[in-house]
Amino acid sequence: MLYAIIGREAEGGSALRPAHREAHLAHVKPLLDQGRLIIAGPRPNIDAAEPGSAGYAGSLIIAEFDSLEAARAWADADPYLAGGVFESAEVHPFLQVLP
Repeated sequence: MLYAIIGREAEGGSALRPAHREAHLAHVKPLLDQGRLIIAGPRPNIDAAEPGSAGYAGSLIIAEFDSLEAARAWADADPYLAGGVFESAEVHPFLQVLP
């Protein structure tokens, strides 16, 4: 089943992103390699591809997992969460209708 993982940016988290980005991407890469990643990316605080000092509200990942528990465990292990970039990570079942 698909799950939406919504990382909520911590106060000051945007400044911490660069230090943890490589580890975060390494955490996401197996999902991509296994064909389980549907979409992933940051959520800018402003309507711009490069938000600059406005920073980010967090990130969104939609990926396939065997269970809600497996998706939560994966989200809890994200280096962005451990590194203080995210204050929390919500995990919700997701039903893709389109495309």
